[in-house]
Amino acid sequence: MQPDTIVLVHGFWLTPRAWEYWITHYENKGFCVIAPPYPGFEVEVEALNADPTPIETVTVPAIISSLEKLIKGLDQPPIVMGHSAGGLFTQILLDRGLGTAGVVLNSAPAEGVTTVPLSQIRSLFPVLKNPANRHRAVGLDFDQWRYAFTNTFPEDQVRATYERYHIPAPGSVVWSGSLANLHPGHSDTYVNFHNAGRAPLLFLSGEDDHVMPPKVQVSNAKHYKAEGITTEVKVFPGRSHLMGVQDGWQEIADYALDWALAHS
Repeated sequence: MQPDTIVLVHGFWLTPRAWEYWITHYENKGFCVIAPPYPGFEVEVEALNADPTPIETVTVPAIISSLEKLIKGLDQPPIVMGHSAGGLFTQILLDRGLGTAGVVLNSAPAEGVTTVPLSQIRSLFPVLKNPANRHRAVGLDFDQWRYAFTNTFPEDQVRATYERYHIPAPGSVVWSGSLANLHPGHSDTYVNFHNAGRAPLLFLSGEDDHVMPPKVQVSNAKHYKAEGITTEVKVFPGRSHLMGVQDGWQEIADYALDWALAHS
């Protein structure tokens, strides 16, 4: 049976609002579309910027637990798509047997992926430059947003997206993700790369993404070793990290859906 529901998982420095075009696009194709917020993120962008307390306290286990509960409550397994940190959460959900297919856009890497381009370090530096940020919600200024999220956008769109979508990110999660490979044992971002029961997974990558460049996506995909389990990578030229709202986003949305339906 073809899945009739799509779950869209947002990333850091963003809310479900970043999926607004995709929600309408997929609903017009007849799908039920759910774009859940992280726990505590149920308010709008403006409210989270005014009071970032929920951002400071959110954790990966809480996020995964809320997504698991949502998906297990559906009538049938959905297609799961995630952007950036949401791409990592999508990988974790698929590893736990949830979802009929997964598509990730400019995904954060799972534990064990050690590829760290310089542009990624620069993009995350506003959080990582100060250990005290582990206990804070850390926003990006306009120039940092332009470099990390919208480096190939026209200038007027850079400003418009910053004002419409940007919120601070949880410093604790960004820090723990950056240090995940330095500690013994499994972190909150562990996935079993040898899981032979995992649903098909597609990595979509923006060629010019500074935060999670194509080499990160390729490395993450290559870590998956289970024989016979589909894992693919597709790179879109000229796209930045926030390619889900960049001009031409429809091409990416349609490619993602067509692939997921073909592999579900």
